[in-house]
Amino acid sequence: MPDNDIRDGWVEPSADRLAAEAIPSPNIWNDPDAYEIENAGVDPDGAIESAMRSVLREAGWAGCAVLDVGCGSGYHLPGLAATAAAVVGVEPHGPLVIRARDRLSRLGIRNASVVQGGAQALPLQDASIDVAQARWAYFFGAGCEPGLAELERVIRPGGTAFVIDNDATRSTFGAWFRRAWPTYDPLAVERFWRRQGWTAERVDMRWSHRSRDDLERVVRLEFTPQMADWILARHGGTEVDYAVNVWWRRF
Repeated sequence: MPDNDIRDGWVEPSADRLAAEAIPSPNIWNDPDAYEIENAGVDPDGAIESAMRSVLREAGWAGCAVLDVGCGSGYHLPGLAATAAAVVGVEPHGPLVIRARDRLSRLGIRNASVVQGGAQALPLQDASIDVAQARWAYFFGAGCEPGLAELERVIRPGGTAFVIDNDATRSTFGAWFRRAWPTYDPLAVERFWRRQGWTAERVDMRWSHRSRDDLERVVRLEFTPQMADWILARHGGTEVDYAVNVWWRRF
């Protein structure tokens, strides 16, 4: 655990409580190995990080206390910890917490820790965080208000939060997403975020996988068997253009 007071006075909630409160992730919870492959192929050019740094200006999160909400197996924690003063990953799913902690231990990272907890009850002190991110985790518009209230509690005045979400209005992946979930209304989601006082940076990035087998495994992780068959029959190669919204708010 890092040498800081971010978690002082807080106790991890029970596994039973977390199981009752958490919304199971349909991808990483079921196949974390495939999700690791997906993470390795997401945004190889660093477009998302560039957008975040442009909001934070030159220093980025150097010297900051950083929170990763829904950190999963901790894929992004080492990159954050490279310059941050302290990093905390919060993850509700016990097996992923173990994986994330193992990752930090294996890499010898001492200024980061992982806490089992949910976005709607972050196990952190008030005003203890400078920068927070949630990548495709919990935040998908209406219904995430408890998590947003928690961000407002734990982020210091002047701090910044980021939520990375699909922009289903454009890109090849966006078209797949709309076809797979025809009731999803991306414009309604955008209206929700703007009403909450968040701003969108529209980012064009890509999936770029090492092999066709990797791409196929990731597509099958993210979509139903029928939809995955439809996609893979029509899309060749190992890359997919993918649009996201990097939502941000300064507190």
